[in-house]
Amino acid sequence: MKKGLLLSVVASTVIFAGGDIAPVEPAQPASADFWGQIGMFYQAEDIDFNIPGATDLDFGDEENNWFSTTVVLGVEKELGNGFGFGAEVAGWTDFGFDIADRTLYKTTAGLANIADQTDAEVSQAYLTYTFGNTAIKAGRQALPKAVSPWAWSDRTAGVIDISYDGIVIANTDLTDTTLVAAWIDQAFIDNTIGETDVSDSSGLFMLTLINKSLANTTLSFSGYYVPKSIFAFDPSTGDFEDTWSIWATAESSFDTVKTGLQLAYVDGDITGTDATFGVAAKIGSSWGDLDAGLVAAYINDGDYSLKTAGSGIGTSAFWTFTGDFGGDIVGDNVWAVLVKAGYKLPYGKLFGVVGYYDADDNAVYDNAFNARVGYKFNIAGVDTQVEYRYLDLDNNPNVDKRQRIRVEAYYKF
Repeated sequence: MKKGLLLSVVASTVIFAGGDIAPVEPAQPASADFWGQIGMFYQAEDIDFNIPGATDLDFGDEENNWFSTTVVLGVEKELGNGFGFGAEVAGWTDFGFDIADRTLYKTTAGLANIADQTDAEVSQAYLTYTFGNTAIKAGRQALPKAVSPWAWSDRTAGVIDISYDGIVIANTDLTDTTLVAAWIDQAFIDNTIGETDVSDSSGLFMLTLINKSLANTTLSFSGYYVPKSIFAFDPSTGDFEDTWSIWATAESSFDTVKTGLQLAYVDGDITGTDATFGVAAKIGSSWGDLDAGLVAAYINDGDYSLKTAGSGIGTSAFWTFTGDFGGDIVGDNVWAVLVKAGYKLPYGKLFGVVGYYDADDNAVYDNAFNARVGYKFNIAGVDTQVEYRYLDLDNNPNVDKRQRIRVEAYYKF
């Protein structure tokens, strides 16, 4: 989508341009900046079950296929004296086409087994104010992963999975440093239940620092505190308890070599629970049109999720949560290794990921293997991606193997 011109300060590149923290020249004020996207999403699935008597699902079965077309429209407008507003609406439908019995639906997973679904939502609606090197954004909005790894917004078929109602403030007065503070009251997760409070009292509080003082290095730190989190119910007290989280990353590049280190920590006051922490390291390089990388990680057997606000929903920013792997094992030690590669081809790029996960013997993801290979390209202004995914779960009591074929195509304007 076109990047908005509403806030013409460096801080706006963090909040409004998907997390890009590179300095930019101030944009000229615009009376209105419109953007949009028309898209198509199709996915076919093949599942081998471990459940006795269960009937396996095969490619081509309509009851096991997803299909939706989507439309996303947005606008930002500068009102003057530093004030402005923005909004985004999204809609999806399968037009009743008889090729799939599942359609895109706004749930915590992004997709659901819903047939012939046609719906729409206001995914963003916010006010803005800028003064000097400070930008303020208040209302329903998408949070970029670059500044909020524990509560951030992803998109399925172009539609925002989770929007957040709150206030975000970004400041770049310090040299090579971006400071972001946020207060989040509600998460717009599922259009069947509307907005969901993230706290039973006063919301989620976040503070992020991003620094680029070291040559070719980006350091980031995010801290979160959620008093009375609705995702942390304590049966022993019958009340919601406090949770908090710390995320830290360091990413550097040396010539063609890129390295990174990531730390994550989540804890809470639920009786008898232990904190969850994870550490991941990555290294990668490129040689002409070829690039490749390796990621290795460990997650302890804590009782808290590394996904959105510790809730276990949405998508995690932890580097090993990728491919078709469920990505959120709570209560088991996990070692994970991923190998990634890509190769540029005419009009696009061929890519692949192979991952192996070794959890405790009683974990459903112990000795799990996943892989994906795909080709993403742009022809006549249409971004297209074709992908095959494979997942093997030796110790999962429900699913043995799962395969998916996914096709996505989007035209942005």
